[in-house]
Amino acid sequence: MKLPSKVRFRDNKIQKAFEELLKSHSDEKKIYNWLVRAFKDIEENAFCGIQIPKRLIPKHYINKCKINNLWKYNLPNAWRLLYSVENQEIFVVSIILDWMDHKTYERTFNY
Repeated sequence: MKLPSKVRFRDNKIQKAFEELLKSHSDEKKIYNWLVRAFKDIEENAFCGIQIPKRLIPKHYINKCKINNLWKYNLPNAWRLLYSVENQEIFVVSIILDWMDHKTYERTFNY
């Protein structure tokens, strides 16, 4: 099922970190471009990522972000974008929670 959504950031801190990527050196600008592409894909289809089973969602995302679902979007160079999908009245919102390299992702999910 393809479901369009609106992409929003979890909070101002995440949004500011994203905006700072554009002002950074070339490696971080690459990450910025990867994220822009991911946001476009997620806006076209909220379910384009891979759903993380509920039992594997790290507790700090459940407690801090008040989510009940978690999706992973694979970025180039083994980076990961984490987001949650919410239904808000008339439209669906995809909330950007975090992005991280693969090593951090593995630590976060205890792999």
